[in-house]
Amino acid sequence: MRDAGESAWSNHSSKILALVLLVWLQGAPAAAQKAQETKVPPYDLHSETKMKGVVDEVKEPPKGSEKEAIHLLVKNGADSTDLYLCPKSFLDDMGMSFSKGDEIAVTGSKVKANAGDLILAREVVKGNDTLVLRDEKGNPVWNWKH
Repeated sequence: MRDAGESAWSNHSSKILALVLLVWLQGAPAAAQKAQETKVPPYDLHSETKMKGVVDEVKEPPKGSEKEAIHLLVKNGADSTDLYLCPKSFLDDMGMSFSKGDEIAVTGSKVKANAGDLILAREVVKGNDTLVLRDEKGNPVWNWKH
């Protein structure tokens, strides 16, 4: 027969185990979603295109995730395009920023991703500034920066 202390300990440890399991299960979908978001298809030179448009939305990664990519939602008439730029930390290092209403010109590769079509930006021109994100073969230049 168990004594009262042993029963209380067993009940307490069961609650802790249930709480840990609950926290882990709540975090698992977010981790899976993050893994999907960070998987970017390779740059395809054969699908390279040029476009002009107006920034409709700037999608920044959450605080603490500056290595995650910045996306721009760019409008050209009725069309809306998801534009994958680079890690936020690289954009910050380059001293460049984007805001809703910015007029930009983009050279990039049209690719299929988990959430649909997107353009991997190779070069973005805003006003007199040109931001080069990939070399002529489509390799990210932010991987060179150490």
